[in-house]
Amino acid sequence: MYAVILAGGGGTRLHPLSRPERPKPFLPLLGEHSLLHGTVARLTGLTDDITVVTDRRYERLVREQAPSAAVVVEPLGRNTAAAITLAALAIERPDDDVMVVLPADQTVERADVFRDVLRASAEHLATGAFGIDDPLVTLGIQVDRPATEYGYLLPDLARGAEVEGVRAYPLVRFEEKPKPARAEELVRLDGVAWNAGIFLWRRRAIVAALGRYTGLLQSLGPMVGSASSLEHAYEAIQRPLSIDHAVMEGAAQSGQVVMGSMDVGWSDLGSWSALLAALGARGTGAVVQPGESIEVEHDDLIVRRIGGRLGVIAPPERGRMTAAQPIAILRGTGPDRPLVEGLLERCSEPEDRP
Repeated sequence: MYAVILAGGGGTRLHPLSRPERPKPFLPLLGEHSLLHGTVARLTGLTDDITVVTDRRYERLVREQAPSAAVVVEPLGRNTAAAITLAALAIERPDDDVMVVLPADQTVERADVFRDVLRASAEHLATGAFGIDDPLVTLGIQVDRPATEYGYLLPDLARGAEVEGVRAYPLVRFEEKPKPARAEELVRLDGVAWNAGIFLWRRRAIVAALGRYTGLLQSLGPMVGSASSLEHAYEAIQRPLSIDHAVMEGAAQSGQVVMGSMDVGWSDLGSWSALLAALGARGTGAVVQPGESIEVEHDDLIVRRIGGRLGVIAPPERGRMTAAQPIAILRGTGPDRPLVEGLLERCSEPEDRP
């Protein structure tokens, strides 16, 4: 098994904490180390064959934070289908080796259970399951609420089986991030899971799927090995697609996808509310863009950059305010201000600190 970690992002969902020049994977949100560092560490004992695929803007950060990993550099970010195509082409491994693909910006509470799921999925699902010779395996997260920020996986319950401790199913379909009413329906369905964006497949399986569902092999393949040619090929990608849209949805419809279920204390920390929960802080949070007006209360907190430096303030009074810059409003978090201050201190660049 070899691991491919996708590290990048727009740095917008946790504004103003994360920024395009230092997005979420590279921030020490929950402790001393970055999320990327934690993703690499979770693979200890599973594989030491790890490659990080990243936009060239972040190559230095990757090498600093994951010095034991190899690095494949994209000329620019073009979503996960292009990144996975480049990994399949540039990382030369035997065709029947299993590749596990993980985002760099997630967190897992039960790392030992997570490793067990990856091991079982690699050895017993990606190598053939449910009559599928070379399935594409996606891992699903046990749902606990009608979330609208995640896509959903809908399995074929009638054909489910316990495989080395992992509940697995042929996948019927992916469903994109739903509206609230649809999320309420989905959360009541047996076996439904959130799409974690974690995949396992034999190298030949993903190469075949990319060839069937996309033109990326043809456009990128001849350019690998030439930085300038690869950059031109990336610039020519007019509709950057996720691997879900580009490959997995069609493959599920063709009966080529298997879902493995897991309950490992997973979070993608994809919002201020999720981050606050992971920190053990009360309240909910949201990004407020310049020009937006919001109501603020006495127990709210506002995260903003003051003279370029991260800072947190309490509203001077209740009422309505209009953001002059990207800020985060943390509602009801005032009693846990020290936790927020500690977060900002960890995530401040050294030159930003007083």
